[in-house]
Amino acid sequence: MGQGQGRQEKVTTSLADTVGEEISASLAPVDAELERRYPGDPGTRQPVHTVYVPADAFAAGTIRSWGDQALAALDRHAPDAASFAAVLDLADDLAEPVYDRVRAKLEREPVEDLRVDFEDGYGPRPDAEEDQAAARAARLIAQAYRDGTAAPYMGIRMKCMEAAVRERGIRTLDIFLTGLMEAGGLPGGLVLTLPKVTYAQQVTAMVRLLEEFERTHGLADGRIGFEIQIETSQAVLASDGTATVARMIQAAGGRATGLHYGTFDYSACLGVSAAHQSSDHPAADHAKAIMQVAAAGTGVRVSDGSTNVLPVGPTPKVHDAWRLHHGLTRRALARAYYQGWDMHPGHLPTRYAAVFGFYREGFEQTAARLVAYANRTGGDVMDEPATAKALSGHLLRGLDCGALDIAEVARATGLTRADLEGFAVPRRGDLTVSAK
Repeated sequence: MGQGQGRQEKVTTSLADTVGEEISASLAPVDAELERRYPGDPGTRQPVHTVYVPADAFAAGTIRSWGDQALAALDRHAPDAASFAAVLDLADDLAEPVYDRVRAKLEREPVEDLRVDFEDGYGPRPDAEEDQAAARAARLIAQAYRDGTAAPYMGIRMKCMEAAVRERGIRTLDIFLTGLMEAGGLPGGLVLTLPKVTYAQQVTAMVRLLEEFERTHGLADGRIGFEIQIETSQAVLASDGTATVARMIQAAGGRATGLHYGTFDYSACLGVSAAHQSSDHPAADHAKAIMQVAAAGTGVRVSDGSTNVLPVGPTPKVHDAWRLHHGLTRRALARAYYQGWDMHPGHLPTRYAAVFGFYREGFEQTAARLVAYANRTGGDVMDEPATAKALSGHLLRGLDCGALDIAEVARATGLTRADLEGFAVPRRGDLTVSAK
């Protein structure tokens, strides 16, 4: 024992107890504000992608059809692990595990989140036709949840709150939600998307719609949430220089579940030429950085956009499209955008290859660092609670999508899923959370 280590120090203070009490009282409103505005991540599963299907093309077999088409693309253009790894430049130790898991995913759960699209992918239609399509979407989604063929998350993208299409969007939403209620109630995986949001007042209007629907059907207040699509410059930066997207989150009153970046509408809004409209354009990075900061700590997730380069045609062309999509997806994951859009069945193999590779290649190091933190054994990296939260979140996301198995995570860490969740969603101010 070092000199003086066993000595009892004399502890003295100068401030009266009332000083701390007065400071706490003065900060009580701030404490409440932090709890209200920044509740933290909800701790629920976030899908790795959203698939958009035009309302007139959506059918009972759509999800299975996408999986089958994706498997057929693999069979034709990359029939084994070696050929797939060569296209995407996967490491040798990842080739077999990633390929096998991609195929298993496409067979078991090809789509994690599906949105029946009544906006750009559907376009203007006669009212009677859109009425029927909205009713059909409700019936098919309700049936899918009943028979176990649904994606974990499903819903619609309605038309926006701009004057020209506002009434149509409201009516479609009403028909869809009413149809779900008549078919047995709102499914747990219900997700709604409000596109082309420009002003926070449009979010407020959406909230009012949902409040009225909940009141009409005796649903709990706040039962229905929605995503906000960021597709205009005004949604990022207001005329007074403030971040509009932050106002939108607050205007949602706790109902906002996600912010989705719209690659092509946003790029066009800024005058980016068609040839350069991509999710890795500097203008896209700027918008998504503001979205990410505005959403941090609020419980609202962020999602990247899509690529419009489809993996179709001869094999060399498909391989080029796959490499592009894989690279964009990996880039987004590294920037903590864990979700994106997929517009074609051929995008599914590279979506899952990028996601599975991302979580598997960092698995051993992530597990070791979390074990060292949990056991307070140190190691070559000194991690803090915030990093432990990120490490456990990484493992949980890998488990949710199928990149990792709970058995291998348990072997590597000695931790249960409940332990991981304890690290990933600690209480506010709890700096000593431990699974031990």
